[in-house]
Amino acid sequence: MRTFAEMTFLCWALLLARGGISAQGTPRPNPPGAAAALQQSDIDGLAGEAQAAYKKGDWAGAIRGYESLLKLAPDVADYWMNLGIAYHSAGRPLDAAQPLRQALKLKPGLTQARLYLGIALGETGQCAEALPYLKKDLSRVGDRELRRTVGLAGVRCAIALARLDDVADFVRTLSRDFPDDPEVLYRAVHVYSDLSTRASEELLNKAPSSYQVRLLSAEALEAQGNWEGAAKEYRKVLEINPHLPGIHYRLGRVILSAPKTDTTMQDAQREFEAELKIDPTNAGAEFVLGKLALEPATLNDAIAHFSRAVKFDASFAEAYIELGNALILAGRPVEALKPLQTAARLQPEDPMPHFRLSNAYIRLGRKEDAQREVALYKELSEKVRQNTERVQKAVSGITEEKPD
Repeated sequence: MRTFAEMTFLCWALLLARGGISAQGTPRPNPPGAAAALQQSDIDGLAGEAQAAYKKGDWAGAIRGYESLLKLAPDVADYWMNLGIAYHSAGRPLDAAQPLRQALKLKPGLTQARLYLGIALGETGQCAEALPYLKKDLSRVGDRELRRTVGLAGVRCAIALARLDDVADFVRTLSRDFPDDPEVLYRAVHVYSDLSTRASEELLNKAPSSYQVRLLSAEALEAQGNWEGAAKEYRKVLEINPHLPGIHYRLGRVILSAPKTDTTMQDAQREFEAELKIDPTNAGAEFVLGKLALEPATLNDAIAHFSRAVKFDASFAEAYIELGNALILAGRPVEALKPLQTAARLQPEDPMPHFRLSNAYIRLGRKEDAQREVALYKELSEKVRQNTERVQKAVSGITEEKPD
């Protein structure tokens, strides 16, 4: 066993070898930069750990890592940005704002920091500050999911601040980029409904005696199926503005929708004819007059009305179908082909043009063509049935049972 003197000598020798004590027995200072190198090593280690957690989506780990890291390197903007994004991703938008602001203070050009700051502020109700960020950066976002998040936050804030033009811009962008997204469609329904309600209230407050207020009332009553009330309001509109286009047409439509009387057809026809005196190019009025004339004795009148309807509105698929049908009934199946083919092109999911085309081909003795159209009619009818059934189940909350 070594003596105390031997142990002491060994300790001194070891310290001398490591350079910790001078030959004269005084402590030797660390070489210049040694402390800085040690601190940078700590920073590099923490940065690696924090970044690894960030990339894995381990937000709790990333938050811990960046909080520790910023104690050693408080002037690095990217670390503040990543901490803010980690907070937001962990569902803590209130905590995200401060580090994101600090990141932008240190480095104003950090696009991601600006994006997430706008989102965090919007999600926490700080919309006056959030909206400029969201508006500025929506078109610049490359990541699809992030662009959706920015857009939805923008919708919420624009509505909260009653910035109607901004609301419309956000919804238009979202609807263009995410046309099948249920959340986007849901927000769009509520946005347009809210905009309509606000505009209606503004109209009522600013012009309570205008015919437009009566017109809104008539439309609401018509939507509710209150035919008598709607007709009364439409007539009041005509009292105020007797030459206003479209009102006689709407009144005629209401008359046809109401319970039938002995004079229903004549009353409706009178309104549609009155509409055409005001607006000779009203395709809807021509169409309904054509439907009213679909009798053997007046088939030529019906054809004339439907022909004018498609002339005034080249996208009026239903008018093309009825024109084709009227031509078939009038014994003119060759002429019926073109309008029916146009209708099939305008509405490729509608089975009715194919049904009418099969009738035309049968009358022309073109058996194979008729069979092809019948097959298309059956195929599209089945799709319509399935879609209707699916919608009804979704609305009623019924879900299909999965097979075992």
